[in-house]
Amino acid sequence: MATFDPGHLHIQRVALQPGDFSYDLRIDYEVVQDPKEGTAMQFTLHGDINGRAFSEVFTLPRDLAFNFAGEAFHIAVKHGMPKSADLRTMHGHYDRMFEDVRAKLHAQSGEPVKPEHLG
Repeated sequence: MATFDPGHLHIQRVALQPGDFSYDLRIDYEVVQDPKEGTAMQFTLHGDINGRAFSEVFTLPRDLAFNFAGEAFHIAVKHGMPKSADLRTMHGHYDRMFEDVRAKLHAQSGEPVKPEHLG
């Protein structure tokens, strides 16, 4: 199950069999001013994976903010999400979040990534 409202994505999965995994995750996000990078997007990923609660905040500069799903997945794996988890069923909700991030940052398709952010 997933729900999206601008600034918030909630995804949930219930374990259906022994050995399966469950999660209840929320991603909240807002535009912030980073002292080094300028305009950035701050994300708070919180909830639980297999009953273990966690909360972690990460900030991505404006030109990298659209990589939020990769960063959030990396954090979720660190907190117990199996690396093999397939979250593609949430693709439509991620698309809506991507468009909301773009609108909040007043970003245009094709804007370059700063060279210092590559590699």
